[in-house]
Amino acid sequence: MAAPLIRPATDADSQGVIALIGGVFAEYPGCVLDLDGEMPELRAIATTSAAMGARIWVAEAGAAIVGCVGCRPAQHPPRMMELIRLYVSAHVRGRGLGGSLTGLVERTAAAEGFGGVVLWSDTRFLDAHRLYERRGYRRQPLTRALNDLSNSIEFEFHKTFA
Repeated sequence: MAAPLIRPATDADSQGVIALIGGVFAEYPGCVLDLDGEMPELRAIATTSAAMGARIWVAEAGAAIVGCVGCRPAQHPPRMMELIRLYVSAHVRGRGLGGSLTGLVERTAAAEGFGGVVLWSDTRFLDAHRLYERRGYRRQPLTRALNDLSNSIEFEFHKTFA
């Protein structure tokens, strides 16, 4: 398989992103995608991302969306970019796509003068945690409960640029 094409998302990608995230959530017991209750913004992914000051990219292989990532200025800590919505389809994991998408956010943050990247990741997403740690992210002592249908608890990770 050729390397997926990474490009800015459009609203036409919404169904592919919804399918991607739903597929990733389905891999974890008790993790459900409540689209209308918790993530209605996915229905117009580019428009709603822009409205919240975020950018989102998709990774496309053939006609399928196999990955996505986004970023926005973090509310806390100051001067940090927040990585959001990193998801990679199970059938393409282990080939560097997660690292490429994370690197895209890191390069964007550095080019715009941010001091680093912060992110939150569900405690169940152990493969993602290993990716972040390999890239120099450090897990912080804070966790947060999302009070969602999946009973999600998230770890906070930071990567500070030199």
